[in-house]
Amino acid sequence: MLMIGIDIGTTNSKVGVFDDTGRMLSQASRQTKLYVHRDASTYFDPLRIWTDVADMIKEAAGKVEAARIVSIGITSMAESGLLLDRRTGEPISEIVPWSDRSSAPQAQLLEAEDDPLARFLASGLHPSFKLSLAKILWLKERDPTVMSHAVWLSVAGYIAYRLTGVMAFDYSLAARTYAFDIRTRTWDKEWLGHLKLPLDLFPEAFPSGHAIGHVTGAANHLGLPRSALVCIGGHDHLCASLAVEALRPGDVYSSMGTAETLVGVMEERGLKSRDYDSKLAFGLHPVEGRMFWMGSNSASGGSVEWARSIMGHPRLTYEALEQEVLGCGPGPTGILYFPFLTGSGPPEPDANAKAAFIGLTQGHTRGHLCKAVLEGTSYQMERVRETAAGLLEGPMGRIRVTGGGARLASWLRIKAAVSGCMLEVPDIREASMMGAALLGGTGSGIYSSLREAAASANNARSSEYIPFREEEHSAYRDIYESQYIPISHHLRLRK
Repeated sequence: MLMIGIDIGTTNSKVGVFDDTGRMLSQASRQTKLYVHRDASTYFDPLRIWTDVADMIKEAAGKVEAARIVSIGITSMAESGLLLDRRTGEPISEIVPWSDRSSAPQAQLLEAEDDPLARFLASGLHPSFKLSLAKILWLKERDPTVMSHAVWLSVAGYIAYRLTGVMAFDYSLAARTYAFDIRTRTWDKEWLGHLKLPLDLFPEAFPSGHAIGHVTGAANHLGLPRSALVCIGGHDHLCASLAVEALRPGDVYSSMGTAETLVGVMEERGLKSRDYDSKLAFGLHPVEGRMFWMGSNSASGGSVEWARSIMGHPRLTYEALEQEVLGCGPGPTGILYFPFLTGSGPPEPDANAKAAFIGLTQGHTRGHLCKAVLEGTSYQMERVRETAAGLLEGPMGRIRVTGGGARLASWLRIKAAVSGCMLEVPDIREASMMGAALLGGTGSGIYSSLREAAASANNARSSEYIPFREEEHSAYRDIYESQYIPISHHLRLRK
């Protein structure tokens, strides 16, 4: 039996075919083309997204025995979505990316419309331009007529609709809208009514991995068997956590991309005011009875890419950057880098925070600056980890790591030294896509549970473990506690 995983990402979209051991048999990818309007707002073209996905399905399925494909699982970029006409199924709007800041005024409106703590206790979220509800209000302000017969779908939901004709949400992506009550697992219609939005704006929500239907007549065009079940997947980071088997309370997973995100697993419970004060986001994990916490630095890998581009002519390769860092020797550089190129996230979110280098001398080299970037991003993610650890009971001694940033061994060693945690780097390609496939496999009955799916896919996989030296840990902790945290409070613009 074979499974398809679809991952619609911000930069690239991918389709892969996996067997029931999690081995990827074929893959196809396309760039996720971002367009820019004259007013600087950005968008994805839904028809191009669908065409690319259809082409990738044909390409990937064409390399295997397609008749053995049992399921299709889909994951996508968190809050991004679009409006469809529920009568015709045709797009009313373009896909609004999670990263587009045009909805910042609407986020401020949401914060003013209700007590933010009350909203948080229901949704697990803090008001932000990223949230789907802010983007919907922005679309409505631009053109009030778009709300007539409108339904909002995530990007994963849109692809699932094109495959099945069924409109649906999964809990993990519903929980990124700011319109979903994670306590009752229902859309908050009182809140929608207060905002003068249609009460049927969102389709029914189901647990992650729920099978919503078989592929329709499109199956012939795509080369898929009509018996294949399409399962709504979920948030890309949560799908990745399945692939790396981070499923137990206390497990932590780090996705080291342009933005770096820490995702932790916890027992399901009611949220409290101290959770709100942490500024972390919370939601329903795909594993039943579990919740997740999430915190990120939006310019972690972005800081590394920035350093590669301005400190090398031509652009520094990863290998060259690694050599520059190794040339600095062990231990801290003595330079503080604050990675706020696009503002700061939890525990002190501030869109106006600015990046900075502090502590430069004539003796510092390009290598020291490169290493300082790795140190500063590690300090900032340690703030997220520490904040979460303060809310949870039990140790947090190991962090599983995937993503492009895991290619930099020196970065991993610094992260381990700063946090005092063992880092585990599983031998897994395309964790989000694989996690989507595992959700689909569970929804179609290949596996009896997500725990079985994750264990089956990881039985034969190896991991690299990144330890730390105690003397380096002590040196980094001293700088982190006595310098990085106090100074970071001052890198905020006064309002």
